[in-house]
Amino acid sequence: MKIQFNKKYIAVLGFCGLLAGIQPSQAQEQSMRVPDTEDDFYKMISLPVPEDVILEVGGMATLPDGSLAICTRRGEVWVVSSPNISGTEKPVFKRFATGLHEPLGLAYKDGDIYVTQRSELTRLRDTNGDGQADVYEKIYSWPLSGNYHEYSYGPTFLPNGNMLVTLNVGWSNSLGHGVSLVPWRGWTLEITPDGEMTPYAAGMRSPAGYGMNAAGDFFYTENQGDWVGSGRISHVERGDFLGNAESLAWTDLPGSPLDLKPEEVPNTGEPMYDVAQRVPELKAPAVWLPHGILGISTSGFLNDNTEGGFGPFANQVFVGDQGQSKIMRVDFEKVNGEYQGVVFPFREGFSSGILRMVWGNDASMFVGMTSRGWSSTGKELFSLQRLVWTGRMPFEMQTVKAKPDGFEIEFTEPVNKDLAEDPASYKVTGFSYKYQAAYGSPVINNEACDVIGVVVSEDGMKARLLVDNLRLGYIHEITAEGVENTAGKKLLHNVGYYTLNNLPEGDKIDPAPFLAIRHAKHMEMMRADSIARAQAELEAKAKAAEDKRKAAAAAKPVAPKLAKNTTSMPAAWNGEADITINMGTKPGLKFDPAQVQVKAGSKVKLVFNNVDDMLHNLVVVMPGTAIEVGEQAMKMGLEGQQKNYIPNTSKVLANTVLLQPNTSETIYFMAPTEPGEYTYVCTVPGHFYTMQGTLKVVK
Repeated sequence: MKIQFNKKYIAVLGFCGLLAGIQPSQAQEQSMRVPDTEDDFYKMISLPVPEDVILEVGGMATLPDGSLAICTRRGEVWVVSSPNISGTEKPVFKRFATGLHEPLGLAYKDGDIYVTQRSELTRLRDTNGDGQADVYEKIYSWPLSGNYHEYSYGPTFLPNGNMLVTLNVGWSNSLGHGVSLVPWRGWTLEITPDGEMTPYAAGMRSPAGYGMNAAGDFFYTENQGDWVGSGRISHVERGDFLGNAESLAWTDLPGSPLDLKPEEVPNTGEPMYDVAQRVPELKAPAVWLPHGILGISTSGFLNDNTEGGFGPFANQVFVGDQGQSKIMRVDFEKVNGEYQGVVFPFREGFSSGILRMVWGNDASMFVGMTSRGWSSTGKELFSLQRLVWTGRMPFEMQTVKAKPDGFEIEFTEPVNKDLAEDPASYKVTGFSYKYQAAYGSPVINNEACDVIGVVVSEDGMKARLLVDNLRLGYIHEITAEGVENTAGKKLLHNVGYYTLNNLPEGDKIDPAPFLAIRHAKHMEMMRADSIARAQAELEAKAKAAEDKRKAAAAAKPVAPKLAKNTTSMPAAWNGEADITINMGTKPGLKFDPAQVQVKAGSKVKLVFNNVDDMLHNLVVVMPGTAIEVGEQAMKMGLEGQQKNYIPNTSKVLANTVLLQPNTSETIYFMAPTEPGEYTYVCTVPGHFYTMQGTLKVVK
């Protein structure tokens, strides 16, 4: 459905800064003093929800009159009238349907509402015009095993009038990975309005997000898990295998476009792109979203068809995240007939876990959220918010395009050429993930990519980077921390992640002039360094001698200190701990038990059993520091999972490693000698806001 946008309303937004009574010169001077924030450009407006409406959003669609149709995890469909009103007025909520089985997708077409329930695609029809569905028509149903993880999503309408639905695999706690217990779990199905089904593509794990890009091609978003090293976005065509081998159990059924069997999928831990070169059916993702950096539970997919009404990102795609309550921005390009592209941070701070986004008829974005059972950094159990462009132009990397010898960054505003032409203003790092049956993956094969030189366009809108060590199939982290616009402003977001599946044809930059300049600078630095090094060596020797003298004078025997991750009982304990704690997990990011008590200075043996369906660690921290330590873990970036999300801080007292589902680890530590309420927390990005327990230390 094409939404008609109110262009007059959109134009008015551009003057919102002037309405505040600030003259342009004053506004410019003020903006130079205060760093820009996301809120300066995209405002969040929370819609009031009636107290008796539990709006755990599962799906959303915009109706022709601008109302929103919303299905909820509780099995209801609501129509929200006048959702973009402001002031003291409130939108009107009217229940359209009820009694559905956890619908997680909704679409509107030709006067009818279509929802995807757990086991059924259903058409809802209001035949008497009273605003309530009086016909619930089954179009097609699929089998269920009863597994809690068998979510179903969609539909997406194709140009031929057929619909696509996407089906989650189940989950086995005993096996510790996803399972396809009944036919077509982990598949995309094409369904006609008359109820004829054709299997379309396989290999999905948790295909919660779905939609079309500007070219009308179908994509889905995937969540980290078994066979999925990190969140990713894949272009889906008939007959594709997208990676999760469990779904291939059904390729021998009639209508399957695939013959591939589960045992034919290599479980080697190589990058997925490399395996795809040997397995023709396997399609590598178009864009990867680094786990913990750009979300942990990739969700909604929304193409910007507002023709500039939402800002400078027309025809780009916005992707939500349920766990970290934020939205990313994606720009695709086709190179050698295959999609690849770049993803940037866009807007964070939503009030619950994002599942769906749709456009209002005023070019604002409506964001539907739910947290129940899944948890999120946004504290509300559910929410409906509206994101509005203020009319101000953010200074951003508008896009990144691949070049035969590097990348070209296009900016939303002209850059300071002196800074933008300096290779030191940029940093590029290539990395990948393991393609494996185990849950998730740390970052692997990360290597620096030398920025040899930069050419900035005459208008200052583009910077072409000549980059060494590019690798196909790898994600390339591109930071532009040193770049400023002509007014001296830093980029609102200075990092993007480009997935490089193909190198395009075209002219290359001659590296010789850049290498000559670099060589001259290098020789000059070497001369300066040799003098400084000699002086530093003399000072270091003198200091070492003095330190040795002081240490000898003050030497005292010190009891050995336990490492923070001690997994063998210390010999000094004589084979016995003072207390043994058996710790588990519960759904909704919870430890079990939520509180334990130990005596100050006691010898503690803690057995952590991760019986959840995602990765967790357990970290004991100083009182009141759980969020601080968790935020430090989130800032570890590409090294986070590799280092178990344990930041180097004295606030961490003891910790397990990052545990796969259905695994355990035993650690030993001395309880703090100071009584108080300490915290044990899972420091996985997004988890630490919620997944906490209390270690009560008493005398």
